[in-house]
Amino acid sequence: MELKKNPKADLRRNSGTYFVIGLAVVMFLVWRGLEWKTYDKTDEYDISMNVEDMLDEEVPMTEQIKTPPPPPPPAAPEIIEVVEDEEEVEETVIESTETSQEEEIIEVEDVEVEEVFEDVDVPFAVIEDVPIFPGCESEKGKGAKAMRICFQSKMQKHISKNFRYPEIAQEMGVQGRVNVMFVIQKDGSIGGVRMRGPDKNLEKEAARIIGKLPKMTPGKQRGRAVRVPFSIPITFKLQ
Repeated sequence: MELKKNPKADLRRNSGTYFVIGLAVVMFLVWRGLEWKTYDKTDEYDISMNVEDMLDEEVPMTEQIKTPPPPPPPAAPEIIEVVEDEEEVEETVIESTETSQEEEIIEVEDVEVEEVFEDVDVPFAVIEDVPIFPGCESEKGKGAKAMRICFQSKMQKHISKNFRYPEIAQEMGVQGRVNVMFVIQKDGSIGGVRMRGPDKNLEKEAARIIGKLPKMTPGKQRGRAVRVPFSIPITFKLQ
């Protein structure tokens, strides 16, 4: 026996549509439930304006700017009495420098200009006429080089002859080189002695040796005696 059913009475025909509608309604209710917010009821609102507070509001003080008084008018000028200058002033007469035919012309003789030589020091290595150490006079005709060699040779002999090693320096074991600088003055004497060495006793001995140098013939530059600085080392060495 075949079952007969009216298609309009079939509930499964629109079931998909109903499902979608129901799902949308449920999602809407869930969203509204999550977004739902409640607030406390407050019916008392003070909307009145406190007039006293407005009156108590601090009003900035206004400062009146005082303008300085105008300067006093300038005083009236005093009456100036004009006094005539009766004193006579002598006029300055400037004489003309131009010569006339009547004036006598005086011839000026040749004027001799004296050459002024400054007192300078000329180094031993460049001086024209080398200072002559006593005993080197015979080398004068052989030139400046021979005179310098003779001078230095005589200096070495003088140092060797007068050399004494200070006892206190020997006891202390002090040795070294003393650089001695001195100047052969314009009159041939020795001056301006300076020493630089490792010990005062050695410097003192070097000064004593230089002090025994004989008077020399001074060096000359352009025919005039000049001062000639000279330096020599003296070595103190213990045996």
